[in-house]
Amino acid sequence: MPLKFINTSRSSFFATVRGRVDAYFKEKDLSPHANGAMWTKAVFFLSGYGLLYGLLLSNQFNAWAMLALCAGLGAFAAFIGFNISHDALHGAFSSKSWVNRLLGDTFYLLGANPYVWKITHNVVHHTYTNIPGHDEDIEIAPGLIRVDSDEPLRPWQRYQHWYAFPLYSLASLSWVFRKDYLKFFKPQIGQHDNSGHSGQQHVLLFVTKAAYYFFFLVLPYWMLDITVGQLAIGFLVMHGVEGLILGLVFQLAHVVEGTSFPVPTEGVGIQEAWAVHQLRTTANFSPRSTLAAFFCGGLNRQIEHHLFPKICHIHYPAITAIVKQTAQDFDLPYLENPSFFSALHSHYRLLKVLGRPATLPAA
Repeated sequence: MPLKFINTSRSSFFATVRGRVDAYFKEKDLSPHANGAMWTKAVFFLSGYGLLYGLLLSNQFNAWAMLALCAGLGAFAAFIGFNISHDALHGAFSSKSWVNRLLGDTFYLLGANPYVWKITHNVVHHTYTNIPGHDEDIEIAPGLIRVDSDEPLRPWQRYQHWYAFPLYSLASLSWVFRKDYLKFFKPQIGQHDNSGHSGQQHVLLFVTKAAYYFFFLVLPYWMLDITVGQLAIGFLVMHGVEGLILGLVFQLAHVVEGTSFPVPTEGVGIQEAWAVHQLRTTANFSPRSTLAAFFCGGLNRQIEHHLFPKICHIHYPAITAIVKQTAQDFDLPYLENPSFFSALHSHYRLLKVLGRPATLPAA
């Protein structure tokens, strides 16, 4: 049976906050989509990505400089994912669907499939955030990393607060070689029916993957004076940086102290309104940091993103105060860590606690 959210408390939080946010855009005579600053960001990250790739293929640098270029290319790939692909795939970048489709295809630059992402992220994760058995995004490395207290505890997870971070750096490698194929051919993702993909999507999956392998493995080997080993090191460094950035930003939004992982009541569902559920399972970090907003594509303000995924992230700083005040008006949680490092420390502490047996209170 599909999981349902039941607003047992009759909360009018979402109707209220949506009305206030809509009023903000109307009063300011603003579009909720991209503005000039957003387009400038898009040009900056795409140009930087293209420049770094071109410099790599120019064969004009020594090995250490090439390695630095690989790391930079990985970082820019992650920033394109955050700042361009993500908004476009949510339909938030433009009011024109063809613009969103075109910019959403920048996801291929990460080696990832936008069609699969829209299912796993837009449909499943945004609906069933942090719900075990439904939101597969919290299944980071099943059997290795434990983020749900109801999961079986394994002896090696005692050290997960140390080994989790190197594992995050493998995130984009998994995406390129494993995750998209696995998710595409799974009959269900969580409880979502994942069957019936079109023939066109089957072709696109394999053709675009092959194109990525060609441009990032075959072509560099042909054009550069490098060994297979050097090619492998550069590719691993690029994806290590990309994966670590992608992995950390997601974890700091949903797997920190204070976020919940609610278990649905069988036959009843989640006894809470969907929007209230988002407040309980999502956290912001570095909300006042201009750098975090610029590079993370607004994903440091995940609360606003989860409540308003179709609003371009360039507007999140303006609507944050509205969302936070409305949450306070309804006596609801609004979780945030003041900095990236405080969020990182919170994530570390949570992993440490979940890697050890629960301590029973003294009698």
